Amino acid sequence: MADQARARKLAKRISQIVASALEHEVKDPRLARVTITDTRVTGDLHDATVYYTVLGEKLDSEPDLAGAAAALEKAKGVLRTMVGQQTGVRFTPTLSFVTDTVPEAARQMDELLAKAREQDAEVARLASGAEPAGEADPYKAPREAEEAD
Repeated sequence: MADQARARKLAKRISQIVASALEHEVKDPRLARVTITDTRVTGDLHDATVYYTVLGEKLDSEPDLAGAAAALEKAKGVLRTMVGQQTGVRFTPTLSFVTDTVPEAARQMDELLAKAREQDAEVARLASGAEPAGEADPYKAPREAEEAD
């Protein structure tokens, strides 16, 4: 079993090779807006999982995730060959492509934080004019009988 440092270095190199190949070598228009975000390699260096995101044509348009997945599946053999040629490892890892969910999760987290800020502002607004429910000084003074003892 290889050490983790070697697996991390290989994963980083695979990310660079695949990203460069998608930009310069593979001529599929469905891959024009694909960005490689991360790569993970198993401990035995036999399998690599490449995470990617797809951007839409415009900011408000939905990305073509199915088209990008199909194009990556089609180009998998070429990309694996390029990884094998440029890494020099004995066994070229198999490549699997997975859509990265981090941007979607970050967007959801931003929405939840904005909602929490709105609710905090509402609570602060309601609390600004509030008065205590009981007496102004809720702490009772010690009884004089207790002090005499």
